[in-house]
Amino acid sequence: MSLQNLNTFDPFADEGDPLGGNQDVGSTQNYLHIRIQQRNGRKTLTTLQGLPKGEAASSCCSVEFACNGNLVDDEEMGQVIQLQGDQRVKIANFLVEEGIPRNTIKLHGF
Repeated sequence: MSLQNLNTFDPFADEGDPLGGNQDVGSTQNYLHIRIQQRNGRKTLTTLQGLPKGEAASSCCSVEFACNGNLVDDEEMGQVIQLQGDQRVKIANFLVEEGIPRNTIKLHGF
């Protein structure tokens, strides 16, 4: 009888050493964060945070994904694009097609 579930797996192996450079621990400055927020009932809101200021175009995203979009300026998070509905996977694929590396995109949510 052999046990197959005792293999070791490090989920943080591809992240590297967080204390290896001059960056703060938990720094989010180089990542694009795609989050989903529950509004009411079945309604959701997708937010995209971390795009450079010149690339924030909510109208382009809203036309591409056939949903309503809004651009919000936040003091802590900078410019945040808000889109109606669960658009996380569509946004991630769109950003990869536009030339943004997949390892800089973080998907959050359920």
